[in-house]
Amino acid sequence: MTKKLLISITATAVLATSSLAHFQMMYTPNTALTKGKTIEFRHLFTHPFADEHTMDMGKQHDSKKFAPIEEFYVINKGKKKDLKNTLKEITFTGNHNSAHAYTSKYKARRMGDHLMIMTPAPYYEANEDVYIQQITKTIINVAGTPTDWDKELGLKAEIVPLTKPYAIWEHGSFTGIVKSNGKVVPYAEIEVEYLNRDVNLKTNSMGKDKIEAPQDAFVTIGIKANKDGEFTFSIPKAGFWGFCALGVGSDKEYKGKELSQDAVIWVEAKPMK
Repeated sequence: MTKKLLISITATAVLATSSLAHFQMMYTPNTALTKGKTIEFRHLFTHPFADEHTMDMGKQHDSKKFAPIEEFYVINKGKKKDLKNTLKEITFTGNHNSAHAYTSKYKARRMGDHLMIMTPAPYYEANEDVYIQQITKTIINVAGTPTDWDKELGLKAEIVPLTKPYAIWEHGSFTGIVKSNGKVVPYAEIEVEYLNRDVNLKTNSMGKDKIEAPQDAFVTIGIKANKDGEFTFSIPKAGFWGFCALGVGSDKEYKGKELSQDAVIWVEAKPMK
């Protein structure tokens, strides 16, 4: 292991345990639909709990132009459909700044699970002189019929759910397996964050904080997978929770710089009323 790589890995680990954890979001207000409909997404790169800074998606170190999203597609009942042509560039406003992001619409008409997968362009993190790429998964269900939710896609970085990500009660739990190109990643480091505000789809902006963390360790919660790449997390509050397995992807370099290729999955817990 080179000294440069060791420094990069250390910096990434520090980033994971601080309140500045990065999360690629693929947000839609409801992942468990009672019937088919057209739904809206907001694709942004941010800190979902603290919202200190919203990052420009596709930011590069050697160009003022933003690199485009590499892949955006859906899988339903085993059929894959490309959705890149549905993406539209927007400016999204957090509580501290605005940044380059995207919106999209998707006709979730067919019953069953709709696996939404996005691979954004690597983002240049100037503070660490590294790139971050988060291959992100959000699963939408229509009418309660399970079809593809636990499907393994063989992604370069992937969290395969063992719990339906859209069918979790508040105070329930989520279990997943961290994999890279279909192979288990033992003892993967995972960061967990709660989406601590409402997302306004009309104004493309973030709302105010819902809760306050008693200490920074509660902003980004650090957990580890076991030797089989499996982890379980108990969900204390209804809402959206992001899970990010850091640096598990097979790609380690981009444009001559170190790359942290992460796996992200979003799950939604519903309140019991």
